[in-house]
Amino acid sequence: MRIYFETDLEGATGVWCEESAERDGGALFTEAYANLAADINAAIEGAAEGGADAFAVTDGHGAQGMDWSLLDPRAERRRCNAFDGCDAVFVVGQHAMAGTMNAFLDHTQSSRDWFCYKVNGRPTGEIGQTAMCAAAAGLPVIFLAGDEAAVTEAHNFLGNIETAAVKRGIGRQTCALYDPAQARAAIRAGARRAVERFLSDPGQFRLYTPALPAVCELTFTRTDRCDAYVENGGRAERTDARTIRWIAGDYLGIFPW
Repeated sequence: MRIYFETDLEGATGVWCEESAERDGGALFTEAYANLAADINAAIEGAAEGGADAFAVTDGHGAQGMDWSLLDPRAERRRCNAFDGCDAVFVVGQHAMAGTMNAFLDHTQSSRDWFCYKVNGRPTGEIGQTAMCAAAAGLPVIFLAGDEAAVTEAHNFLGNIETAAVKRGIGRQTCALYDPAQARAAIRAGARRAVERFLSDPGQFRLYTPALPAVCELTFTRTDRCDAYVENGGRAERTDARTIRWIAGDYLGIFPW
């Protein structure tokens, strides 16, 4: 069984401030990626104990900060959404969608540009986006690790998947960290359960498949952000000063680029 790992950084164990997730964060950024690598390794260990034997990992934070030498040698480096040959998806280091209360560094794609993103009228974040992209390849998301708000969001969108919370958001810029050893033990145990359940009965995990064609809407944080999208030849129609709208014929068309 091969697991595809979609990763992010804000929801990793030990990441406690916004600077940690930024490329110019220096030592904090390096430390954050080391923490993410340790979380991924804990998930790989648990998944292997559950019966998985191959692991494809992507740096979903998009900051090119992953020190791949820190990862379990069984990890295969992949680009985002390269699901070929995989059976199920793990999400590690995830945060909650923009506008979530008591969620650490809540955002959807860009905290600078994106205010609210909806699919068929439902506010959706990166968890739902990942699940739809995975569904396009026929894969379910079966495990997620992140802050408590991300875990709650995962269950709201995906039902009874396995999860592990590694911290509790107090506000967007503040969180209470769990003990790293306990957090990674929870990741390892949750990953093991996820694989064991999947191998026992894959039907326990559902694909996230909103109705198609899907109506997608994005409200930007400011009018000039929407201006820039239009001026750069964006494909969506503008419906008001800050909002664009487009129709996605498949789950890979849910993004406005």
